[in-house]
Amino acid sequence: KAGLDFLGLAQTGTGKTAAFVLPILHRLTTTKTRGSAPRVLIVAPTRELVSQIHGEVQALGKHTGVTSMTVFGGVSQNPQLKNLRKKPQVIVACPGRLLDLAQQGVLRLEHIEVLVLDEADHMFDMGFLPDVRRILQRLPKKRQNLLFSATMPKEIRKLTKDVLRDPHVVELAHSRPVETIEHALYPVHHTRKESLLRHLIDGDDFRTAIVFTRTKHRAKNLARKLDRDGHHAVALQGNMSQPQRERAMAGFKDGTYDILVATDIAARGIDVAGVSHVVNFDVPNTPEAYMHRIGRTGRSEREGKA
Repeated sequence: KAGLDFLGLAQTGTGKTAAFVLPILHRLTTTKTRGSAPRVLIVAPTRELVSQIHGEVQALGKHTGVTSMTVFGGVSQNPQLKNLRKKPQVIVACPGRLLDLAQQGVLRLEHIEVLVLDEADHMFDMGFLPDVRRILQRLPKKRQNLLFSATMPKEIRKLTKDVLRDPHVVELAHSRPVETIEHALYPVHHTRKESLLRHLIDGDDFRTAIVFTRTKHRAKNLARKLDRDGHHAVALQGNMSQPQRERAMAGFKDGTYDILVATDIAARGIDVAGVSHVVNFDVPNTPEAYMHRIGRTGRSEREGKA
């Protein structure tokens, strides 16, 4: 609903994205404004999620004439500057590069009508919070704010009051995993983790898996070992270049790879159909991290194993 602030807490994937993209597209196509500055800003914590949301905006808005672009670091800013000159209506961005371009004066935010913070709990943690506050200072006070997350710890939820004004709140089983996921815990000595992992992915019920590790180095090495064993495995971690990260995600989505070994950059929002297993090779640090990781399986009412 136009003008109403919103806080959505649910275990959702691309259905959530469509839920905010469709009303935004309707707003942009039915109301006109003077000027050429962007009207909608969608902020997400990772490049992969930014690219995924941008893809949804393009797909759903294909016949509307609405234009959008991505803004994130790790790549040259020159193509982004070129796209900004085309005067897009929607910006989907990571906070760091967004602020860089705004501080350079090449990205104007004073006409933003709708702000979306996806994975809002992560955007409000201490790592992102200073950048989020700087972004908010550049936005007009009169705007609609939409926040979405699968988890929202109490201490983080308090910060939403700084952004939202009398919001409509929807909470759908955000505090527990979906019922389509089967959980198993295997106590094992760290020297036998790789052998146990191989046993699990050789099972008859295995189709595809995301294996989460704590470090970039371990993700890279484990993917190489699994690939050498005959599995189609690829790593996804922060030391990879943006083209490498895009190829890894695209290959996992199209079936070129059946195992994605990743750090937590793949834990939030990434939607890949039919992931049968999520393996926490290294135990996550918080219950919220566990919730986000295992949310990559058991999606769209399919069964999955964690």
